Amino acid sequence: MNTESQDSFVGFIEDHDRIEVLKPLRQDNLALPIYLESVSAGFPSPADDYTEKSLDLNDLLIKNPAATFFVRVSGDSMINAGMSSGDILVVDRSLDAKNNSIVIAVVNGEMTVKRLSLKNGEVFLCPENPKYKPIKITSEMYFEVWGVVRSVIHSTL
Repeated sequence: MNTESQDSFVGFIEDHDRIEVLKPLRQDNLALPIYLESVSAGFPSPADDYTEKSLDLNDLLIKNPAATFFVRVSGDSMINAGMSSGDILVVDRSLDAKNNSIVIAVVNGEMTVKRLSLKNGEVFLCPENPKYKPIKITSEMYFEVWGVVRSVIHSTL
C-alpha cells in the first residue's frame, strides 16, 4: 500500500511496469473553453479569437463516475498501444472486458495493464511491446479484471 495516501494502490508485475491507482475527484464547474476551430497538425492556419462553448473533461472522459478510477503507469510494455510511462489511464469498471480490450488486471496479487486475448478457451494478457511475452492465465493463478481502459491522458512534458 502506498504510504502517502490510503486512496491509492501501487502494484508491480513481472515486466516491471508500475501502476498507481487513483480515485477521481469530481468538482462542479470544471468547464474549460474549447475553440470552434480545430488545430492543424500540418501547415498552420489562423485561429479564431473566440470560443463557442466550454468543455468539462469529466464529461468527456468519465461516463460512469461511480465505476471510474485513474491509474498512472510506468514502464514500456504497452508503448505500441500509445501508453507511455507517466500516462494516466481512465479505467471503467462497468464495462465488460472482451477479446482485445485493454484492461487493468490483477494476477497473483500484482496489477498490470495489458491487452486481453481470448483464444480457443485460453486467456492471455498481451503486452504491446515485443520485448515482453504474453502472460498465459492458468487455473492455478489468481486472476481478476479490475476494469477496461477507456482513455489515455498523455502528457507531452
